[in-house]
Amino acid sequence: MTLRVVGAGLGRTGTASLKQALEQLLGGRCYHMLEVMARPRDDIFWQAEVRGERVDLAAFLDGYRATVDWPSCAFWRELADASPDALILLSTRESAERWWASMEGTIVPTVKSRAHAENPLIARHGAMVGELFRRRFSPGWEDPAQAMAAYERHNEDVRRSADPARLLEWRPGDGWEPICAALGLPVSDTPFPHENTTAAFRAREDRR
Repeated sequence: MTLRVVGAGLGRTGTASLKQALEQLLGGRCYHMLEVMARPRDDIFWQAEVRGERVDLAAFLDGYRATVDWPSCAFWRELADASPDALILLSTRESAERWWASMEGTIVPTVKSRAHAENPLIARHGAMVGELFRRRFSPGWEDPAQAMAAYERHNEDVRRSADPARLLEWRPGDGWEPICAALGLPVSDTPFPHENTTAAFRAREDRR
């Protein structure tokens, strides 16, 4: 595993847009929760990782150039240690309240419904994500106050713990320039992707 970018930002901070942007910039794949949903057995790996069982994270992500979003953002420190030259990219929202509004309209109801789905693969995915949130984010991840507090703690932990020379904080709307500058790459002349809005998220879940 040789990552160029380790995403430390939580889901619903523009990570789907970052996935597409980084794949364009780096010419390789970026691991995101969308990968988990497309590769059903990935749930089993991440559940073992969440539980602290012995797994080979480097081998699992072999071939990827970047990571963003859950589940990998919960293990950003391990990934950064394994790829010491990688940029640590902390994506955030304007406020914890804005982040929670997006979470509440997308991920929270989806995880709850999936955990009780009749389809065993969908139910396994919901169970894995719920356990990930409880163990690696907050036991009270469904509660607005507890979730927003955990969001702030996570971001402050990254800011405090990451090597400042490797850390880039980015928000949706910042576009290509700060990422390209941090990676030493020319700025793309194409519009920055705008993916996985709340409306698009809900439409995709309805199709499923």
